Amino acid sequence: MQADSSPQRRGVVIAEGVNVVQRLARSDYRIRAVVGVPAKLEALAPVLAGLDVAVYELDKWTLSDVVGFRVTRGVLAAADRPPPVAAESLIAAGNRFVVLESINDYENLGSVFRNCAAFGVDAVLLDPRCADPLYRRSVRVSMGHVFGVGFAVLDEPWPASLRLLRAAGVRLLAMTPRPAAASLARLERPDRWALLLGAEGPGLSEAALADADEWVRIPMADGVDSLNVATAGAVALAHLTG
Repeated sequence: MQADSSPQRRGVVIAEGVNVVQRLARSDYRIRAVVGVPAKLEALAPVLAGLDVAVYELDKWTLSDVVGFRVTRGVLAAADRPPPVAAESLIAAGNRFVVLESINDYENLGSVFRNCAAFGVDAVLLDPRCADPLYRRSVRVSMGHVFGVGFAVLDEPWPASLRLLRAAGVRLLAMTPRPAAASLARLERPDRWALLLGAEGPGLSEAALADADEWVRIPMADGVDSLNVATAGAVALAHLTG
């Protein structure tokens, strides 16, 4: 993982595409500027009309030359990165959480945030090795929902920092395909819960599994041992919130 991709990174947030820029404009993030081709800026005119923001119109070729990569969605917005949020404040305010360990694939990360928005998760908590949810690719794949789901980084040492959730009465549910895990279909849903998801491939670490209150799994056909982390998370959230 590149050094500038950690969630603690400061700087500019980039939103790409009409739907993503719309969600950015409706969020608490302060937009610096918007640049795009005429048709995309016209589509965004209603949401940008009430904002004090610079808007630049370019043709598609100049747009790609200016930003340094091929822009296929026709519009970009730049916004200030907000200050980090304390995990304790998010935990105190919510009941449904997703906790991520070592998720450093930007597309998986963006998909997880989109799922969390879809299923009404109150906040996402990341271990210190996760990638940046506000990285451009994560923002794009999340369809801009990362702007509406609160997130914070759990401090080192990991996974001892999970104690913040346990101390608040949140039950820690670790996703794992291990046979010893309870089937989600038979899970008695707690009032306050946190779903723990690990990186694609290795899954949750032994230390994180040991710190969980309960292991849960998705029943699957023989010969299939796991699902993509975002897909698995979506199935689990459907069970937990349905």
